[in-house]
Amino acid sequence: MIAIKTRFGFSSTAGEVAAGIDLSGRRVVVTGAASGIGIETARALAGTGAEITLAVRDTAAGERTAKDIAESTGNHALHVAALDLTDPASITAFVESWDGPLHVLVNNAGVMASPEIRTAHGWELQFATNHLGHFALATGLHKALAADGAARIVSVSSAGHLLSPVFFDDLHFTTRPYDPWLAYGQSKAANVLFAVEATRRWARDGITANALMPGLIMTNLMRHLEDTNVNRIPEEQLKSAEQGAATSVLLAVSPLLEGIGGRYFEDCNQAETVDPPIGRSRTRIRTGVARYALDPANADRLWTVSQELLNAAE
Repeated sequence: MIAIKTRFGFSSTAGEVAAGIDLSGRRVVVTGAASGIGIETARALAGTGAEITLAVRDTAAGERTAKDIAESTGNHALHVAALDLTDPASITAFVESWDGPLHVLVNNAGVMASPEIRTAHGWELQFATNHLGHFALATGLHKALAADGAARIVSVSSAGHLLSPVFFDDLHFTTRPYDPWLAYGQSKAANVLFAVEATRRWARDGITANALMPGLIMTNLMRHLEDTNVNRIPEEQLKSAEQGAATSVLLAVSPLLEGIGGRYFEDCNQAETVDPPIGRSRTRIRTGVARYALDPANADRLWTVSQELLNAAE
């Protein structure tokens, strides 16, 4: 497998990546598009002429964002739809309201290092939001994605996936002490595994999925980090929201990714595979993709377990 390398890098912005790309007539869904890099992902994709649906929990914030994007891009083909990724009924309602093909699905929404919280179905919040909700959304929209014949799914993961693989024996921290960072790491590893398995299972439909690390961006995602040394992060390691959205946009629009799936990218380039120690006490590895996050057996198992959890919630 030849790694995908581009002319873009750490400092590239979403707008720079999307420049010259024409997605007129294409339809895109961006989850979590009313804050952080979700806004800039939607803005850059709107700049290509695509029809954008902002799938958000706060529709009022979504409407404000849509208005701002329309004014800055001149593209008024923007829609706002309610979506709560922790609520299977909300996901079902979104899916059932969708009509016609879908060309790009950007699974962007997420939570990070939250306190121990469980959803109404008893699922750990980060796993439920970051993985299960997006899994349910993507599988629910499968027919719409397949209708395109070359649809793309963008799975926003994180270098946090290097903290933990998916612990299938205790997904929801029912027998082990809850650790917000291990829970986050597990959910982000799941995002990569989803991309691997979606690409394999849906190859005949022309659907490809890739995962990515957006970078360190000071957004609302970091609201649970008050007790950490977040202020000690060197400024040169931080990205703006426009820079953080660049890799998502690359996976959504780049001709280099046609027919390519099941891979993980950072700074607009495919990442190297690494074997990190597991846990918060490990040597800090901030780059690369963990081998366990690309493992086909893990990916297949996660898909099956995820479907079983959703079926049990019906």
